[in-house]
Amino acid sequence: MTGGLDTSLDPRKRPGRLGVGVIGAGRVGAVLGAALRNAGHTVTGVHAVSEASRTRAEALLPDVPVLEVPEILRRSEMVLFAVPDDVLGELVAGLVAAGHVQAGHLLVHTSGRYGVGVMGPVRAAGAIPLAIHPAMTFTGLSLDLARLRDCVFGVTADPVVLPVAQALAVEMGGEPVVIKEADRAVYHAALSHGSNHLVTVTAQAAQLLRQIGVADTERLLRPLLSASLENALADGDGALTGPVARGDVETVRAHRDTLRELVAEGMPADVLDTWEALAAATARRAAARGALRDEAAARVLDVLAEPDDA
Repeated sequence: MTGGLDTSLDPRKRPGRLGVGVIGAGRVGAVLGAALRNAGHTVTGVHAVSEASRTRAEALLPDVPVLEVPEILRRSEMVLFAVPDDVLGELVAGLVAAGHVQAGHLLVHTSGRYGVGVMGPVRAAGAIPLAIHPAMTFTGLSLDLARLRDCVFGVTADPVVLPVAQALAVEMGGEPVVIKEADRAVYHAALSHGSNHLVTVTAQAAQLLRQIGVADTERLLRPLLSASLENALADGDGALTGPVARGDVETVRAHRDTLRELVAEGMPADVLDTWEALAAATARRAAARGALRDEAAARVLDVLAEPDDA
């Protein structure tokens, strides 16, 4: 005991602390680097190219040197790759070919798309690949650290080192869920579809409201969309409401006509395209679960397929 505190609670006193390098100080890398630092690991260096990433690194990883990638690998026992999916494989292969990857290195990537196969070349150097993907959208600000406490991490690793990947997720404040290598593409598509397209639909709804002069779109939409999300998570398609799910064909036609008129007046067509596609999907899903009669679903789909001059 020192000063009334048990020093064993100090994260830096925990066993197995590592020197961690961060490659990519984007919204994800800087936050996860800070989370690992809070867990008692030492961040040895960060690679940050843009001015925005350097600023983010200074805010979330103060006193951590900005270094070139080879130097980060030389200094570190574990390296976190938080880089775009499309460059990950080439980057890792290049580092192996150049001799920068050493035996015993823990090499962790944060891509949702990939498991450990994309880092296959590191095995020849005796390094250990891990895939740890936080299922969360990031701002790149310190508030993300608190959000990690409610975050699930999709982890993929060889069975012998899977506990290491799971432990790292827990140390960052999250809950690990094991995703099989072969299932990573489905996993990532599901998360991207749910998260990214939710943003698109919300932004489009706000755009329509602003079109008619509603200034505080957040105040109007937040209760409705929050309730819809909670209901959908709890009950899936059973949470469907609205004119399509009820088979109110004339209301669907009125919505379609209104949106087509707005497009004719200059509104971007993506709002109409998205609405038509999602209305059709909603009708089919409602019919498939028996919530909408087949004939009503067919009438809704017919309305959606009508040409502009119908």
